[in-house]
Amino acid sequence: MLSLRRRLALGRGDAHIALMDTDMLHQVVAAARAAGADQAEAVFAERQSLSVGVRRGALEEVEREESQDLGLRVLVGRRHASVSGSDVSPEGRRKLVERAVAMARLAAEDPYAGLPPQDQLARGPFADLDLFDPHEPNAEQLEARALEAEAAMLAAPRVSNSNGASASWSSSAWWFVTSEGFIGEQKGTASSLSAQAIAGEGADMEQGYDAATTRWLSDLPAPGAIGAEAGRRAAASLGARKLESRTAAVIFENRLAGALIGPLLGAIAGPAVARGVSFLKDKRGERLFAPGVRLRDDPHRSRGLASQPFDDEGVANRPHDIIADGVLTTWLLNTVSARQLGLETTGHASRGLAGPAGVSATNLTLEPGDADLAGLMSGVGTGLLVTSMFGPSLNANTGDWSVGCSGHWFEAGEIAYPVTEITVAGNLIDIYARAIPGADLYSRGALRIPSILVDNLAIAGK
Repeated sequence: MLSLRRRLALGRGDAHIALMDTDMLHQVVAAARAAGADQAEAVFAERQSLSVGVRRGALEEVEREESQDLGLRVLVGRRHASVSGSDVSPEGRRKLVERAVAMARLAAEDPYAGLPPQDQLARGPFADLDLFDPHEPNAEQLEARALEAEAAMLAAPRVSNSNGASASWSSSAWWFVTSEGFIGEQKGTASSLSAQAIAGEGADMEQGYDAATTRWLSDLPAPGAIGAEAGRRAAASLGARKLESRTAAVIFENRLAGALIGPLLGAIAGPAVARGVSFLKDKRGERLFAPGVRLRDDPHRSRGLASQPFDDEGVANRPHDIIADGVLTTWLLNTVSARQLGLETTGHASRGLAGPAGVSATNLTLEPGDADLAGLMSGVGTGLLVTSMFGPSLNANTGDWSVGCSGHWFEAGEIAYPVTEITVAGNLIDIYARAIPGADLYSRGALRIPSILVDNLAIAGK
């Protein structure tokens, strides 16, 4: 079945479609108010996606998805409820409103519940963040890209087999209307390409992958480059050894160094801080990293995967230096967590169609340092370069952290041999204080980050 956008689009322009969608949402909000809601917010979302997978030069799968959904959140006093559904007919909308208001009347009171006040709402016209690529590839074009990536992967030295390659494209649109007067629309596209290689034979076999996702198809790396890198990484891991347990310098490679930043974002999320389940709950305004370290959050980055002109409550957002000169400057707050903490929202609300808003960062950049990866390795001489992680464990109250790893042992600043089946562990507050960013900024995805060196970490091996 064609999606609602496709049916409406026959002979009509996008502007007319957007008008019809916002009119529908205004009607839903008005109906909720008439049914007894004091406040209401309605969201309509559409998504289309196409993905193609290949293996050993043959087409393995093609998947196409089209969806449309309507979400409604209502507040009756300080009681709130959310519902969502795919039936956007007048009767479907009527039932959605009735169900939401009835559920809210039965919900427990939340003293902090409520929509953002009007003076915090974003006002248009909103900046064009260049998130929508008008080119829609077909299945044959995606298959050709995946086959090209796989061919380059299989041509790489010591690669013996393929775990496949895939290419995908998606398009989404999102309209949002609230009873407090906010009206917003977002739309964007995403294109992805990935490849996974197998190198070696028998008992000595290793896997390697490479992948990228961008808003515009033209911004993706060449398929041959993706495939060749997947093959190179698989071959580089052959002959991996186990290490004796020790303490040594550890460098987290740039493409996975975000694993150190993820727990930081969770620990400064307003809901976690308000509940007291955060190892950083007392650290706002204190030095967390070395002087000079900066972590910047920018929701307005052109073509950014996490870019948005306003947050998911309709609040005006702006760039933040979450870490400035090593100091933790802010929590990530939505309206409810801000009220709990006696602060104002920072414009970091994040939500789906149903349920209250949570929080999330947008496009993050950890400012690079002075030394590239080779410079970091030569600076410490001997240590572990982590190139793969799995099974992280975090105590959210203390910051004690561990993760399974594989990578390469280096000596005299040069790679000596690959290693596997090891665990790196430490306390994140201590790790952050000793973290040294490299200069090799990795720019794929919403997080741009260099490799990170941490001296004297515990390494558990055989």
